[in-house]
Amino acid sequence: MIRQIVGLTAIAWLLGFAWFMLTLPGPLDNRHTDAIVVPTGGPGRIDRGIALLKAGAAKRMLVTGVDQGVRPIDLAIAYRTSPKLFACCIDLGREAVDTRSNAEETRDWVRRHGYRSVRLVTADWHLRRARLELTSALGTKVEVVGDGVAGAPRFLLLLAEYHKYLVRRVALGLGIGT
Repeated sequence: MIRQIVGLTAIAWLLGFAWFMLTLPGPLDNRHTDAIVVPTGGPGRIDRGIALLKAGAAKRMLVTGVDQGVRPIDLAIAYRTSPKLFACCIDLGREAVDTRSNAEETRDWVRRHGYRSVRLVTADWHLRRARLELTSALGTKVEVVGDGVAGAPRFLLLLAEYHKYLVRRVALGLGIGT
């Protein structure tokens, strides 16, 4: 009986991991949301957020997890974007250090602005867990849609991310760490 349970658990884990790897979320359509949120940490994320903002997909953008020493002008130069766009429409969050604190920082920003819909722009392999954390932090009154930026994650990174996703899903399901 125990061997069967272990075997079924292993099969479920393997099928889940295959699903996780083979169905990485891609970019979202041009749907309009109140805001765009971009956690730092990977290539293409801020570029995608700025392009969406310029295209009118949202009113404002938060880049969460920005280092204390980074100024808006530094990002404007790095991303070849007008400093005026940063001045009017892009906020830099400096408190977050990980996915969970990105969600908390975003929650506070969303509440401050009264937004009802958010587009989360992050790496395709990170999107499921980041969205899980953000949805948990924001509750049911704010719609969170995911916008995956294609990456080239290594197998071990995917494996680690899958485990983090499973652990947080179980923890949140049990009401732990909410």
